[in-house]
Amino acid sequence: MTMLFNDSVAIAPTPDLAAAEQRTRRLLIVGIGLQLALAIPSLITLFIDERLLNDISVWSKPLKFQASLALMLGTLLLLLPLIEPRTRAGRGVWLASLTAVITASGEILYITLQAARGRASHFNDGTPLEAMAYSAMGAGAALLVLSSLVIGVYILLRPRPNAPIALRLGGGWGLVLGSVATLFTAFALGSGEIGGPGHWVGGVRTDLGGLPLFGWSRSGGDLRVPHFFATHIMQALPLLGLGLDRLAPSLARPGILVGALVSIGVVVATFVQAVQGQPFL
Repeated sequence: MTMLFNDSVAIAPTPDLAAAEQRTRRLLIVGIGLQLALAIPSLITLFIDERLLNDISVWSKPLKFQASLALMLGTLLLLLPLIEPRTRAGRGVWLASLTAVITASGEILYITLQAARGRASHFNDGTPLEAMAYSAMGAGAALLVLSSLVIGVYILLRPRPNAPIALRLGGGWGLVLGSVATLFTAFALGSGEIGGPGHWVGGVRTDLGGLPLFGWSRSGGDLRVPHFFATHIMQALPLLGLGLDRLAPSLARPGILVGALVSIGVVVATFVQAVQGQPFL
């Protein structure tokens, strides 16, 4: 970890900082491109493949993850310029980005493959290979989130000198708090200790008739709700920061603080609601 944040050893092999930064950007663009490339056939197949999983199309989960992972990698790509150039071109940022791309790609490839086979990717230990793959996917997801946390720490500790303050704080704390909250909710969701294996807590264990667009259970608690709000702190706080810089720059620090507290409060409230077996809406 010291190596990641030490400029004396975190410089990329090439002396050309612009080229080194571009290499990192290309990594993230390739990762985003893979998600979008898989989303096209997934969307087409959604309308022609009649197979169901948990009473909805087997292609619903891949599409959600393809969109979510593309958004996550896109967020990292857009926030990279908030890091000062020398660090942005360094090995630490490159390794964090590489980890994000590899883990996101591995996760979506497995989820898409399982959908094509008509098999569940999550909570599936039906065969030794699937049990091993599910465990590996969980470890990969943790690394993906940790890579976002690392980028967030870089933004906070090594900011570009002229970076807008609210966007810098929103971007940095959005990634840090979003990563921590995501890890917590993902562990609760994946452990199967709350309501048994799966995302349901009480209610009917089906995804049929879920909340439009999101698919969250309307008959009982759903642990995907706090997980969703936790993950999207990574986008909510940077957007808040962007708005504050444009409309109320003098409120940058208190505004981001209030936004962070509200975001965490929403995660906690929806987590308690789900654990109690109550639907979000």
